[in-house]
Amino acid sequence: AYRHILCKHTLHAPSTTGRLIEESANLSVHKYLAERLGGEQQIGSRISNNDIDILIFLQESNYPRERDQEVASIMHLCDTHNIPFATNLATAEALLCALDRGDLDWRKVLK
Repeated sequence: AYRHILCKHTLHAPSTTGRLIEESANLSVHKYLAERLGGEQQIGSRISNNDIDILIFLQESNYPRERDQEVASIMHLCDTHNIPFATNLATAEALLCALDRGDLDWRKVLK
């Protein structure tokens, strides 16, 4: 649904998620290792270097929260580096629309 917005930006994702995005939306994605194999650290490094403008981390709310610590770590980095972070579809949609309107262009000043 948001391919027209996402195609204007560089996308980053863990390997499996990236592959699914590429296949379903026909978008190019820079893929990292799987989260549990170091992908979380790779993404965390990009956040720390201010290389990511928004982060969307969707997860099923019905599943056990076995990865809460990993999510908390990424969320902390986003908070520290002022990177908007979405964990649900409503917030992800709001961030994507803001990105498309240019509402997040202030991030370029930080870079």
